[in-house]
Amino acid sequence: MTPVTRADLDSIPAYVPGRSFPGAIKLASNETTQGPLPGVAQAIADAAATANRYPDNTSSALIHALSETLGVPAAHIATGCGSVSLCQELVQITCQVGDEVLYAWRSFEAYPVVTKVAGATPVPVPLNAGQGHDLDAMLAAITDRTRLIFICNPNNPTGTALGREELERFLDAVPAHIVVALDEAYFEYNRSGVDGIDLARGRRNVVVLRTFSKAYGLAGIRVGYAVADPTIITALAKVHIPFSVNSVAQSAAIACLGARDELLHRTHAVVAERGRMRDALLAAGYDVPVSEANFVWLPLLDRSVAYGEASAAAGVLIRTYGVDGVRITIGDPHENDAFLAFATSEAAVELAGIRAGSPTT
Repeated sequence: MTPVTRADLDSIPAYVPGRSFPGAIKLASNETTQGPLPGVAQAIADAAATANRYPDNTSSALIHALSETLGVPAAHIATGCGSVSLCQELVQITCQVGDEVLYAWRSFEAYPVVTKVAGATPVPVPLNAGQGHDLDAMLAAITDRTRLIFICNPNNPTGTALGREELERFLDAVPAHIVVALDEAYFEYNRSGVDGIDLARGRRNVVVLRTFSKAYGLAGIRVGYAVADPTIITALAKVHIPFSVNSVAQSAAIACLGARDELLHRTHAVVAERGRMRDALLAAGYDVPVSEANFVWLPLLDRSVAYGEASAAAGVLIRTYGVDGVRITIGDPHENDAFLAFATSEAAVELAGIRAGSPTT
């Protein structure tokens, strides 16, 4: 007899990571190109020596370090196996079967997955013409079944960022019983000045999600954190998979917090390259939204797949998003130059449906 699994699993898409193959330049997964921050590799080695022991399930030392760094009481902080695990836990603590989770689309690909895994109903709201969140449309999409709203800021994969005033208006308009998750996975690259933790103060239904996977360079270890009202933190603990934030991840994250000067230096370099890449692509005639993350977005629509395949054939892997667009991670200057050499070639601009050298309107 065939083992019985949930009948609805066929409708749940599997998360698809950015691909890679030997010898190719990988600009597909928003990883940092440099190794761990100073002191982090040693912290990892030291923690590995005690791998025979279970990790601290409460991440108490990491939460204490985060509390001091962020100026937030420890009772307002939870950790997770990357911020994506906290996304899933938020759905679990807010939704029952049939409840609704609202998010912009296109946005982080995990949102519909974690929503359906919990048996909830995903409600995607199209982005606006500028490739950003349409907050008015999201407010209009709220129903009596809405339990959770994800706001990815800066948005993945488009890189667009919301301003403080528009976010404040939105948060104040959302009914207080609905949890709003401000997903700030790319916070360290955002130069707009918006800090979700400041916005969450005094708003008990707002959760801020951040990660050590991106700017801090711990994508291979997996640790993220949430900042929220203690009632939400307590609820997250009830669905948390025990020991899922391992000892190596906790130690590495603590060491990262002690290397903030180097982190700022590295993110400044990425921001500078981000501007250089966008300027070059605009000059070639591409439509490139302003990005506040470590990537840029080309809304190539039905040309996206062919464009992505051509870039891979040229030795540069980028991320393709169906019939919406392609996302290019900001890498080292020579890696970015390799992509720009492809992107400004006659074949590429023809694939993109633009004329080489024509300005974007």
